[in-house]
Amino acid sequence: MTLKVISAEKILFDGQVSLVTLPGESGKFTVLENHASLVSVLVDGDIVYSEEEGKERKSMHIEGGIVDVDSNVVSVCIY
Repeated sequence: MTLKVISAEKILFDGQVSLVTLPGESGKFTVLENHASLVSVLVDGDIVYSEEEGKERKSMHIEGGIVDVDSNVVSVCIY
């Protein structure tokens, strides 16, 4: 699936991932391939993702934003 993380200034990440964990308003949640469509508010925390299954996970800190998951594309817009 594709993960896109953007801010008002630039694209922070745009690539293929096997999973992504996001800091949702009601707690952390993980998105895997073929996840149901959703839109959620994100809060202060870390986006954790793995570019390949079994590989080391990477993370980036965010202060908040929104995420849209649809058709194996996870689009994150951060504040």
